[in-house]
Amino acid sequence: MTKQTKKVPKRIAQTVLNSLKGGVVPRIGLPYVTVGRKNEIQALLHDVDIISEGGASFRFVVGRYGSGKSFLMQTIRNYVMNSGFIVVDADLSPERRLQGSKGQGLATYRELISNLSTKTKPEGGALNLILDRWISSVQSKAASDSGLTPGDPRLTAIVDQNIYTVTSSVSELVYGFEFAKLLSSYYHAYVNADDELKAKVIRWFRGEYALKREAKKDLDINIIITDDNWYEYLKLFAAFFRLAGYSGMLIMIDELVNIYKIPNSITRQYNYEKLLTMYNDTLQGKAKYLGIIMGTTPQAIEDKRRGVYSYEALRSRLAEGKFSKPGARDLLAPVIKLEPLTAEEMLILCEKLAIMHADLYSYEKKMTDDNLATFIRIEYERIGADLNITPREIIRDFIEVLDILYQNPNLSIETIFNSDEFSYAKSEAVSNKVADNFSEFTI
Repeated sequence: MTKQTKKVPKRIAQTVLNSLKGGVVPRIGLPYVTVGRKNEIQALLHDVDIISEGGASFRFVVGRYGSGKSFLMQTIRNYVMNSGFIVVDADLSPERRLQGSKGQGLATYRELISNLSTKTKPEGGALNLILDRWISSVQSKAASDSGLTPGDPRLTAIVDQNIYTVTSSVSELVYGFEFAKLLSSYYHAYVNADDELKAKVIRWFRGEYALKREAKKDLDINIIITDDNWYEYLKLFAAFFRLAGYSGMLIMIDELVNIYKIPNSITRQYNYEKLLTMYNDTLQGKAKYLGIIMGTTPQAIEDKRRGVYSYEALRSRLAEGKFSKPGARDLLAPVIKLEPLTAEEMLILCEKLAIMHADLYSYEKKMTDDNLATFIRIEYERIGADLNITPREIIRDFIEVLDILYQNPNLSIETIFNSDEFSYAKSEAVSNKVADNFSEFTI
C-alpha cells in the first residue's frame, strides 16, 4: 500500500479534513489527498498546454453528485494557477445562469470576476492586483531597458507607448475599443494616484454599472456589461491577461445542473444557445488563451427532454461515439465522464486521511491496514452501493470514524464497525442517494 511520507502542515490538514467531512472540496491541500483520476488530469492538462500556446478548449466534466467532479476541477485549478494562469470560477444557481431575463447571466459574470484568482491571490478578488502589477511591470521593464530613472519625462513617454501597444492590441477585438479605453483610464489613474477613477474602472469591469448614462458620465464609455455580452468581455480579459504576462485564463463553471432544472423550456433553450456559442468559439478559434471547464451530472447532459442533449446542435457535437465505453473512455472528447473510484483507490485515500488525522491531533495512528480493508469492504457491500455510493459519502463517514476514535480512546475500531448504528447510517445513506437520483428525474 502506498505510504504518505510528506507530513502535512497542521493548518492545511485541518482545512482538508473539515472540508471533506462537511462534503465540500478544500481549496488547499489537494495534492496530499489526490488519488486516481490520473488519465482525466492528464487529458485536461494537455488542454492547458494548448491554451498557453494561444489555443482554446472546452470540456464538460460529468459525474454523479459526490463522484469527484468538483475535486477534479479544483485540482486543475490549483495546477494552472501555479503555471501562471488566471482562474475565474463560479457555481450556477437559480440566480446565476448563462442567460436570463432578470440579470442571471450578468450575475454569473460578476461571480466569476469576484473569484478571479492568481497563484499569489488564490482566494479571489485579484483584479486590482493584476492591473497594478501590469502597470508596475511595464514601468520597471521600461526603466531597465532604457536606463532612465523614474520621473524622467522620456521614461514616461516609453511607458505610455508600451501601455498603448497592449491596449491597441485589445482594441481590435469585439468590444475591444471600450475595453482598451478603460485600461488606459486605469493606467492614468494609477500614475496620477487617482483612486476614485481607479475604483470606477474596476466597478465597470466587475459589471456593476446598471445604466449606460452613468458609465458615460463617469468614464466616457457608451456601453456596459449585460446579460447578452458578458462572455465577450471574458474573451477580452483572456487576451489582455496574456499581454500582461500570464499564461492564459481558465473559466470553471460548476453545477450546470441548475440549467437542467429550469422549469421553462424557452429559458433553458436560451441558456443552451449561450452554451453553444461558448463551445463554438473555443473550437473555431474565435477565442484565444482561454479554457472553459463545466461540471455537471449525467442526467443534466443526456436527458433529451430537458438536458443539454435536448438542444440538437449541442447533442450532435457532444454525444459519445459508438466505440467509447466504461473502462475505455475517449478522454480527448469534449465530455469527460468520471468513472467511479475503485475500492483500491478508496483504500489508499482513506489511509492518507488516517495518517493526516493522526498527525493533526498528535496521536499514534491506530487504524491498521486490516482495519482500512474492513471499512472499505463494509462500505462496498451495502445493498445498492455498487450503483449509488460515492467517494464523498465514504470519506465523510471515514473521517467521522476517525473523530469518534480520537475522542473516545477506549472505544475499539471493531466496536464501531460492528455497531447497529454504523450499519443503519450506511443503509440510510444509500437510500437517500437513491432518492436524490430519483428527484433529479422528476423535477
